[in-house]
Amino acid sequence: MRRALRTSVVYNLGGALLFAFPNSLGKLAGLPGPVPPVYGVLLALFVALFAGAYAWLARQPRIDRPLVALTAIGKASFFVVMCLSWFLGAAPGMGVLAASGDLIFAMIFTWWLLGGGAVAPDQPL
Repeated sequence: MRRALRTSVVYNLGGALLFAFPNSLGKLAGLPGPVPPVYGVLLALFVALFAGAYAWLARQPRIDRPLVALTAIGKASFFVVMCLSWFLGAAPGMGVLAASGDLIFAMIFTWWLLGGGAVAPDQPL
């Protein structure tokens, strides 16, 4: 689980860059643009804050289950929003492909929450 959390940090930081620069880097992930800078920067900040939460969780002696549940819901929700946006013609299919990583992380986090990756609470970092 710690490996998934650490990997998610990198994934989210990459996503934050895409949202911070939607008219250049964001085009690589199929993000619609142009958008006013305030929206791109605020969304980038939000995604970067989640990266910080994943980094913090990965370093804790005991991983906080409610916070993992919240992040799993957030990741799954982002994927659903991207799918709906594509379905409604508001975003290209590349956005769904780029968001598929969020779905994978949501599944890993959910698997862990359901006991698939249960470990002793005193497992070393």
